Amino acid sequence: MIHVEQREAVSLVTIDRPDRRNALDVDHCEELYDTVVRAATSSRVLVLTGAEGHFCAGADLSTVEDDRFMGALSRLLNALTTVPVPVIAAIEGAALGAGTQLAVAADLRIATPTARFGIPAAKLGLMVDHWTVQRLALLAGHGPARHMLLTAEEVDGESSHRLGLVQRLGTCEDALEWARGMATLAPLTLAGHKLALNRLEPALDDADVAAARARAWSSQDVREGMAAFQERRAPRFEGR
Repeated sequence: MIHVEQREAVSLVTIDRPDRRNALDVDHCEELYDTVVRAATSSRVLVLTGAEGHFCAGADLSTVEDDRFMGALSRLLNALTTVPVPVIAAIEGAALGAGTQLAVAADLRIATPTARFGIPAAKLGLMVDHWTVQRLALLAGHGPARHMLLTAEEVDGESSHRLGLVQRLGTCEDALEWARGMATLAPLTLAGHKLALNRLEPALDDADVAAARARAWSSQDVREGMAAFQERRAPRFEGR
């Protein structure tokens, strides 16, 4: 379930699926997309967070192989990036996989020191899209992005703050206070600056990267990774 709470000129959008640590499936991606687009029409700033101690633990792996999931997630990430109001991600606990993707799609990030960012795709045989790789590298730097993508290791909130991936350390309440201050600024200026910043990012249309992603998603390794995750064992990848 997705909740939205209007606090004057600020909308607080909460992913509320604590039994799955706020993991996303197709339905939640679509509901969150609708909520973000709608809230942006009546707010000056959006704050995106997760319920009960976690931001978003990633994709719900029971549905990730549904062909609709990647389309729904891509549409959601694009909405967070392009709505004409600032989006602040308020991160506590896990922000893994799709959770990190949500965080980097936002304009700004505030996190607790013990929050956890990571792209565990290589533990499952998956591959994230080219946009995610670019956005993570632009925000955190190429070295940290390579670390996260090539080792599947997690980075805590305090380290992410030092890297510049996270702009402030704090809680959701701190994010709301920050948002209230931003909501007093000129909205057309903020919308224009956000558009200009987004236009600095190179357009991506690389057939080789797309083919590599398709190979990963259709491989025997991805089936092994999913099975190992469900069976709570180490995967045995063979590169095919």
